[in-house]
Amino acid sequence: MTEATLPKHHAATGGEKKVILASSLGTVFEWYDFYLYGLLATVISAQFFSGVNETTGFIFALGAFAAGFAVRPFGALVFGRLGDLVGRKYTFLVTMGLMGFATFTVGILPTYASIGVAAPIMLVVLRLLQGLALGGEYGGAATYVAEHAPNNKRGLYTSFIQTTATLGLFAALLVVIGTRTLIGEEAFKDWGWRVPFLISVLLLGLSLWIRMQLQESPVFQKMKEEGTNSKAPIAEAFGQWKNARLALIALLGAVAGQAVVWYTGQFYALFFLEKTLMVDGATTNILIAIALAIGTPFFIVFGWLSDRIGRKPIILAGCALAVFTYFPAFHALTEAANPALARAQATAPVTVIANDGDCSFQFDPVGKNRFDGKSCDIAKSFLAKGGISYTEVDAPAGTVAQVTVGGTTFTAPDPAKVTGDERKAAIAAFQQEVKAALGAAGYPAKADPDQIDKPLVIAILTYLVLLVTAVYGPIAALLVELFPTRIRYTAMSLPYHIGNGWFGGFLPTTAFAMVAATGDIYYGLWYPIVVAGLTVVIGLSFLPETFRRNIDD
Repeated sequence: MTEATLPKHHAATGGEKKVILASSLGTVFEWYDFYLYGLLATVISAQFFSGVNETTGFIFALGAFAAGFAVRPFGALVFGRLGDLVGRKYTFLVTMGLMGFATFTVGILPTYASIGVAAPIMLVVLRLLQGLALGGEYGGAATYVAEHAPNNKRGLYTSFIQTTATLGLFAALLVVIGTRTLIGEEAFKDWGWRVPFLISVLLLGLSLWIRMQLQESPVFQKMKEEGTNSKAPIAEAFGQWKNARLALIALLGAVAGQAVVWYTGQFYALFFLEKTLMVDGATTNILIAIALAIGTPFFIVFGWLSDRIGRKPIILAGCALAVFTYFPAFHALTEAANPALARAQATAPVTVIANDGDCSFQFDPVGKNRFDGKSCDIAKSFLAKGGISYTEVDAPAGTVAQVTVGGTTFTAPDPAKVTGDERKAAIAAFQQEVKAALGAAGYPAKADPDQIDKPLVIAILTYLVLLVTAVYGPIAALLVELFPTRIRYTAMSLPYHIGNGWFGGFLPTTAFAMVAATGDIYYGLWYPIVVAGLTVVIGLSFLPETFRRNIDD
């Protein structure tokens, strides 16, 4: 159906505004719950994964963060099917209750120090419940709003749903910052981190009450009364090639790139500031919150613009910009947030000279590898734990590994020649020498708060958020318009949650593992750059434009 034949629509009515407001507020709550964990990954690492070394504990914490994303596609199937069979409204009431229960329980969960390994296991189970709930929530809210929207304003109306992820993150940031400020950093790390999880029960009650005032989507209600709704939405959505093909194109030609840009701009940037650039957690949260406050209105701007020029060019342009600007943006972020580190890396680069065959992959998924069986591992693991970026120079087989800091060279202990206490003493002496050299070369133990160029950091973070708004603002309207009403909830939810749950949700864990394995603090950026680049190519080749479609049929 062309734009000329689309039915005329009036301005937004009071009922339509209520639909947008109620749907958006409820979804903000769910995102608030889901992203609290991401904001507190460093604290949670210390509370629940203290049985392993610090670097592995942080990667474990990111892995538990990713666990919630891993099950989102399964939540999309379970609740998407329910939404297409029973209705949009009742399904996202169920998902909201499940999310609220899991989040509140995290706030009362015993830590590793109290009950040992049972603590991280229970934490992961609760993250899985959150992931299942979110897998059903987003598709329901986006579909519900879109089915109430005029055809020529669907991008604008659904863009309010798109703001909810960032608003939920922003709300979580404000609560975390407020709690940290009120009780102090030490108390927050000890017990105050629980407060943001516990107060979510108040938001749950408010959100459930608001959503219970809503009526079912008129498009779904009409379809159900006429008996034309799907009896097997999963089989129809993914068992028929015409629909499965659209889902595959949506995933690879739009959502995958959108997901990695989203998580790079809002979460990887946060982790990069705090963990890699060593900016303290409170300052990091404030800087991210300011950037989010500046950038969030652009979800609406790009949603509105997509009603005029289309969804596809805006989403793909955002992905293309990410491909070409991520490396310079993160290099600039290092110089602005930790200029001492940037200077040290430029004036006294660190090099590991070793035979590549003697080096282990520097990622420890079970937290038990001591990396002290070979001289190369001794050198690399020490630098990786300190977050020191280094380059590697291959040497002949049998070479004992060396570390150069600027022009000074240090030879790692050779485990073949020293054993037992002698080996431990040699490793400790080597680490102490390298640490002293790094300090003398200007490598800081943490970012100096007085040296942080805060306006420039905020500007860079805001740019990253603007890329997020470009790719994310129009995506809900695009996905809704791709699929027919009878399978819409199911069909749009699965590619969305595979993209955002797997491609996006695994990004922090994957990127930090890539950094640990290579010694290059920027190497993890290759993950979002490659995925976003593939999305640009596939999207340009296969993704249809949808903004002129009438979805009421």
